[in-house]
Amino acid sequence: MRLFTAQAMREADRKAIDLGYPSLLLMDAAGRRTAKRLLQYFAGRKIVVLCGKGNNGGDGLVAARWLAHWGHEVAVYAAEGQEGDAAMARQALQAYGLEIDPLSVWEPQPHSVVLDALFGTGLKGPLEGFYALLVERINQSGLPVVAVDMPSGLPYQPHIRANLTVALAGLKNEHLFYPHRTACGRILLDSIGMPPRALDNPHLPELLSSANMRALLPTRPGNAHKGSVGRVLVVGGYRSYTGAPSLAALGAYRTGAGLVTVAYPADCDVVPPLEAVRLPLFEWNTANLQMARAEAVAVGMGAGEGGVEAALAALGLARPTVLDADALHERVLRAYAQSGLPSILTPHPGEASRLLGHSAEQIARFPLEAAQTLAQRYPGLVVVLKGGPTVLAWTPPGTSETRLAVNSTGNPQMATGGMGDVLAGVIAALLAAGLSAWDAARLAVYLHGLAGDRSQKPGLLAHEVAETLPEAVEQLRSGSARDFWEPGYD
Repeated sequence: MRLFTAQAMREADRKAIDLGYPSLLLMDAAGRRTAKRLLQYFAGRKIVVLCGKGNNGGDGLVAARWLAHWGHEVAVYAAEGQEGDAAMARQALQAYGLEIDPLSVWEPQPHSVVLDALFGTGLKGPLEGFYALLVERINQSGLPVVAVDMPSGLPYQPHIRANLTVALAGLKNEHLFYPHRTACGRILLDSIGMPPRALDNPHLPELLSSANMRALLPTRPGNAHKGSVGRVLVVGGYRSYTGAPSLAALGAYRTGAGLVTVAYPADCDVVPPLEAVRLPLFEWNTANLQMARAEAVAVGMGAGEGGVEAALAALGLARPTVLDADALHERVLRAYAQSGLPSILTPHPGEASRLLGHSAEQIARFPLEAAQTLAQRYPGLVVVLKGGPTVLAWTPPGTSETRLAVNSTGNPQMATGGMGDVLAGVIAALLAAGLSAWDAARLAVYLHGLAGDRSQKPGLLAHEVAETLPEAVEQLRSGSARDFWEPGYD
């Protein structure tokens, strides 16, 4: 499954038409699906349909016709000036006998539900004047709102705050990325019969979902032992950050690592999990770290001033490596990119800000672009840019094309200290189990977020998410993991 931008969705529409699929059929399917979804949640209420003059408004006009056909009470308020398919939808509605009133006369009606079909993905800038005031009146009415494809006004302010959004043909950026996702309410994804070839676009970000992540789960043979299912070395710790390497070790164990060794400065009071092998060191060097005999390494968690030295010492092990926190420095990343080792860097926006020279706010606002820039700067390294949601990027060596992915799990309660340390351990465990860097990173962020969703509550702590990882793995393996959007039905 791919994540669409507004432009990509318009290109898909054009491709469908070029393939010979009538655009009017797409609009009719969009309106009909939206109408059925509205009735699934708000049957029995009077339905007020507010339509703009574009194709989103045309979808609303179609929905109104089907709702009336099925015997429901419908009132329609629409802008003037529809063209093309939207004009035909208006003509069909009038032929059916429904009266269409101007948008300007709409007043909130008690016990009704509003179908928002004012604006879709084609908006070029913030709403102003009449439409800005209309959106605010809708929001202040207290009435439930169902949005056609996307709440009107997004991605700008002001915008509709919907209770339910019927996403048509595919999910868009606004359905995934905060703060816009909050305005969508519950998200329902419905097909509108678009030819699969029209939606096929490998340049768009992959959306990590239960369907595509389940296939990546490693299996454990019946004759497994601790040395055969993945040995992880965690390298980190500093006087002020003694918990970080322990959380990474816990994340690795709870994801299935057979043996975890924690290397830390001997003068630090690090307390690894009881099951971990302790490796206190007086100096970061490759020879000392080789004692762990690990298949994968996670380095930098709470390493403080020693982060660069620790990461360069780990580089000598020539093992797949997760670079986190205090290992995220230009010198380190250049060295790992030049080494050709399967490696993953896991910055949050603040750390990415230091690497890119942009503000953390700008990176959080444009995470896909930031992740892609990092992946192109350090070819071969997989970038995991943590956030809401986490995004991934990878430019394979010898190519110029960057692969992108967006995670669909996780929640704002996970914004607490230590979550990234747990994630580093999860990635390392999957690397040690034999997954490629790209597969390990994608599966790890999905499982980490799924564990956070299972244990979601105010005051959620990192170790609680780590302890829930086995349940998340089993949930995904059994096929009972559910995506945050509700899939369509026939």
